[in-house]
Amino acid sequence: MSDCTLEGLKFSPLKRRVLEANFGGGEVSSDGGLLLIREVDRRLKLTERAAAVLPDPRDPDLIVHSQLDMLRQRVYAMVQGYEDLNDHGDLRADTLLQSVLDRDDALASAPTLCRLENRVSRAAAWALHAELVNTFIASFKSPPEELVLDFDATDDPVHGKQQGRFFHGYYDSYCFMPLYVFCGEQLLVSYLRPSKIDGAKHAWAVLALLVKRLRQAWPQVRIVLRADSGFCWPRMLAWCERHDVGYCVGLARNARLEAQCKHWHEHLAERFTSTGIKQRAFFEFRYAAKSWRTERRVIARLEYGEQGQNPRYIVTNLHGEPAQLYDGLYCADGEAENRIKEAQLGLFADRTSCHYFAANQFRLLLSSLAYVLVERLRTLGLSGTEFARMQAGTLRTKLLKIGAVIVRNTRRVRVMLSSAYPYQDIFTRASLALRSP
Repeated sequence: MSDCTLEGLKFSPLKRRVLEANFGGGEVSSDGGLLLIREVDRRLKLTERAAAVLPDPRDPDLIVHSQLDMLRQRVYAMVQGYEDLNDHGDLRADTLLQSVLDRDDALASAPTLCRLENRVSRAAAWALHAELVNTFIASFKSPPEELVLDFDATDDPVHGKQQGRFFHGYYDSYCFMPLYVFCGEQLLVSYLRPSKIDGAKHAWAVLALLVKRLRQAWPQVRIVLRADSGFCWPRMLAWCERHDVGYCVGLARNARLEAQCKHWHEHLAERFTSTGIKQRAFFEFRYAAKSWRTERRVIARLEYGEQGQNPRYIVTNLHGEPAQLYDGLYCADGEAENRIKEAQLGLFADRTSCHYFAANQFRLLLSSLAYVLVERLRTLGLSGTEFARMQAGTLRTKLLKIGAVIVRNTRRVRVMLSSAYPYQDIFTRASLALRSP
């Protein structure tokens, strides 16, 4: 560093005062919120358990960066907003990130992290999924009475020639089609798939594995499948019926359904014409598509307004009033779409730019681990505060990106957070909640 830089950089004066700056401020980080993320992870032991199931073929005598350190480095950085491997070229020297990883020297470089991503197999990806489910199970202090599993698929656009990428006509792009499973806000599955398949492909197998594992933990729990019409496969519905799994699944419009509801549509149209008020009503009936072996309960939510009729249908084996099942249960599936958006946009689940398919599945899981840390931070540390419902991007801006000066010696590490930080009370409350048993 040159002497002129240490002496100061001159700027326009502030009235009568000289304004100058230099780069002698010491070890400063913009990521003071890493302290909270570290506490969440230590409480869950999430990355520790994830690292334990990943094979490490390296020679132990030649290892500089442990697999656990690299996993934490990558996941913590995602939480803080660093989406690319290239970010770690500079980030590896960040003193605060080194400290929360219990290190005093440079962290892994981008090429080292890249080698980690490219050696993870499909078997390891399934093992990581098992740890996501184990984390979900451990989050309950007592057995739940009912679990509603939201299945949903989305597009993950790609811009290279990655393995498994295909053109999808509906999304009008080359993409992958990951399958997500949520229970409330908690993520259980993020399964990367090629896009040349049906949106419900493999969902049946994933559901069977989840039901088996959840009933191992809680034999008496009621499990309900909730999904849109893309998951209305007759074999999947029949499997649910055989294994005492409830379902509330969308049913696509067709001519037979429209004919079945014709007289109800006409009645609503007459009422709209006479009153000028948009009409909305629920009806139910027994229905069997050609591919079904038996009739099932179908609920029709019919609307008629200025734009004409707007019907929606669901098929279910659950008891309850039609309005409650549709509005109270089925429509809540939209929350899963918000969680997918948070994972993809806020925690970079769409950064699947590796060439190999297995490496991209691992990247999706890294994002999922980051999502779990953020979700648990909200639940365990921020419950009852105005931050408890914030999306990851907003939470990062308001809570995690805090200027901090780090002073390290042989006895302690002192992290001096900005005195001007406006949410000191919430940060303090979260830190105390995360340290409590």
